[in-house]
Amino acid sequence: MQKRHKLNLKSILRMLVSLLLIGIAAWGIGFGLISSFRVVGVAIAVGIFLFLIALVGLIGAVKHHQVLLFFYMIILLLVFIVQFSVSCACLALNKEQQSQLLEVGWNNTNSARTDIERNLNCCGFRVFDPNETCSSDCFRSHQCQPCAPIIEEYSGMVLRFVGGIGLFFSFTEILGVWLTYRYRNQKDPRANPSAFL
Repeated sequence: MQKRHKLNLKSILRMLVSLLLIGIAAWGIGFGLISSFRVVGVAIAVGIFLFLIALVGLIGAVKHHQVLLFFYMIILLLVFIVQFSVSCACLALNKEQQSQLLEVGWNNTNSARTDIERNLNCCGFRVFDPNETCSSDCFRSHQCQPCAPIIEEYSGMVLRFVGGIGLFFSFTEILGVWLTYRYRNQKDPRANPSAFL
């Protein structure tokens, strides 16, 4: 009974995190902080996916449904592997790799570039070119600084933060897999005891 309660609590918390993720994505696009529908779409899709997985775990724990608990355990294990890998990659990037990754991202997207220039009040990646168009306020006075130093200042801190948080939650995922495995192998307390004889 105690494990079932812990499993239900983990599923409810996972549902709340998924709803929070969906809400933050909607808030970001509503206030104009994010103009890329691809980023918002991915955040909402991940939130919906986590919500459905948490719902499968909750229903499986309440009904003591072996198949749902098995699928919940397998999907949670896959989420752990992906989350652990991404967290380790975030923590392992050095400054040169971060700089290369930022430059590739800068060159391959226009909407994120516009958002960055507007929000950080900078123009261009490595050098400011007054002949290019820019959506920041400093462009009118031609006193802009390039965006790369500003982005690189925060990218290391953000990657360490995201990697640490992801690593922490990946270990809670493996705890959920272990609890699901343990609970799945218990007898259903509502079952007829003579049916097992």
